[in-house]
Amino acid sequence: QLQLVESGGGVVQAGGSLRLSCTASGRAFSRYSLAWFRQTPGKEREFVSGISFSSNTFYGDFVKGRFTISRDNAKNTLYLQMNSLKPEDTAVYYCAARDGVWSHHVSEYEYWGQGTQVTVSS
Repeated sequence: QLQLVESGGGVVQAGGSLRLSCTASGRAFSRYSLAWFRQTPGKEREFVSGISFSSNTFYGDFVKGRFTISRDNAKNTLYLQMNSLKPEDTAVYYCAARDGVWSHHVSEYEYWGQGTQVTVSS
């Protein structure tokens, strides 16, 4: 069992940066594959970035080198560094974990945080 809590969201101007964190409570954090998803009202939750238990990283096409995902297993924490933010990045960002190989499918993640709002103003 994992419990995930996101932090670091907020309001930022276009071109700015934010760093999201997701802290997990529970055992064996290092064996989980982790991911960030985001969602805006009326739209499906979409994959942003993922990191496997061996720290291979994956990104959605729209990221295009602007975001960096990382994990610190000693701190049970997942990060998402977001640079060059655009108004279209405005969304609620969720972290997720699954006990298995990495996936970009929402339905394959067992554990979710409550989400953190990111708002990018133009």
